[in-house]
Amino acid sequence: MKIYTYQGRKNLCGEKIREARVKSRMSQSELAAKVQTEGVTLERDSISRIENGTRFIADYELKIFAKVLNVKVESLIE
Repeated sequence: MKIYTYQGRKNLCGEKIREARVKSRMSQSELAAKVQTEGVTLERDSISRIENGTRFIADYELKIFAKVLNVKVESLIE
């Protein structure tokens, strides 16, 4: 699969994920653990790369992030 960049980033939602995580008072490690309980294997460094925009995020991962962070998917991609 070819992964493209948009304005130097590999995803549009990393900043919003970070904002929602901080608002929930959750560390990257805690977020990774919660995502793993939903069946998606992500480590803390993957969360960091997603938030920095250097890692692509799949649609199913985005759905799990929204569920774990208790936000709508749409709010993560605005």
